[in-house]
Amino acid sequence: MFSGIVQSVGTISEYIQKNEGAVLVVDTDLSAFEEGESIAVNGVCLTVVDSTATTFKLDLSTETLSRTNFKNAKKGDRVNLERSLTPATKISGHFVSGHIDQVGEIVSIEEKPGEVLFRFSYPAELGSFIMEKGSIAIDGISLTVFDCKDNQFTVSIIPFTLSHTNLSSRKIGDLINIECDMIGKYVFKACETLLNPNEKKPSLDFLRQQGFA
Repeated sequence: MFSGIVQSVGTISEYIQKNEGAVLVVDTDLSAFEEGESIAVNGVCLTVVDSTATTFKLDLSTETLSRTNFKNAKKGDRVNLERSLTPATKISGHFVSGHIDQVGEIVSIEEKPGEVLFRFSYPAELGSFIMEKGSIAIDGISLTVFDCKDNQFTVSIIPFTLSHTNLSSRKIGDLINIECDMIGKYVFKACETLLNPNEKKPSLDFLRQQGFA
């Protein structure tokens, strides 16, 4: 579990195709990694399989490559890093699982006084989960959606966020990882189930046993 607050920006030092997956090595100023530790890299929850004082290694599965922008990753790419939350961690963004829904694309970048507006396109299938003023994670960054229409939306990036994430090196046409708001997805699924006349509904006895009634 993560919160979408990027702690550091690392650099891919090795990207090795391995069978249908890949191995990723990231240079970082974060330290003291443990084998098996979870870390969000560009918003993707991955497992540290090895580390040194200045690097850590990750295995990328075929599912990860097919669902994320790591399919186009290369040596030298800058990546957003966030270590997993602990019970003592302050949550400043929103709940982020690290499970990417789809890949989007940067369609425009507009510099304005005190902010940079990034506009993204996204697959139509995510339309039910992306809404005005809703939370969204872009490459692991917790952001707020506005001007949402025609399968596109805009986010406002303040100078601090721009300088502390890989958005500072992004350009039009780049692919970005999208994770829609976790709570919104669960609410949508619950409503879909309750409103579907063919879906089996939980009984009142079951709800009482679970403490809901």
